[in-house]
Amino acid sequence: MMDAKQLPYRDCAGIVLINADRKVLAGTRAGFPEAWQMPQGGIDPGEEPEAAALRELEEETGVCDVTVLARTPGWLAYDLPPHLLGKAWKGRYRGQRQIWYAMRFEGDDSQIDPLGVEHPEFTAWQWATPATILDAIVAFKRDVYSDVFESFTEYF
Repeated sequence: MMDAKQLPYRDCAGIVLINADRKVLAGTRAGFPEAWQMPQGGIDPGEEPEAAALRELEEETGVCDVTVLARTPGWLAYDLPPHLLGKAWKGRYRGQRQIWYAMRFEGDDSQIDPLGVEHPEFTAWQWATPATILDAIVAFKRDVYSDVFESFTEYF
């Protein structure tokens, strides 16, 4: 049995993209149509978290017309559930520690094209309230999402 406590967290940047109606962008991942999540991804060695967030947002959605509003005050972490340990990220990590950014979407919806990017990760997208996203995120990420939304409550 693998001891998860011996494994490091994967550093990641997440994006709470907020539109003019104060709704948040969420997408469904390929293979998980029932689970909605916000854009996020790994921070490359030597990359600043904000640069990683902007890169991941564009890579996953095609969106680059944004204004950065705020970031979480520190890292937020989640552990993978036992059934994913040893499978996700080739078994190298116990979970992720994340810095999240609130960003205002400055474009129009026609610019959001998760299926038109080089390596699609989302199969569908929607604008949703934080409460709707909390109801639809996988359980092991729910506490982090709750903390993220609490950090950015003034923008919703």
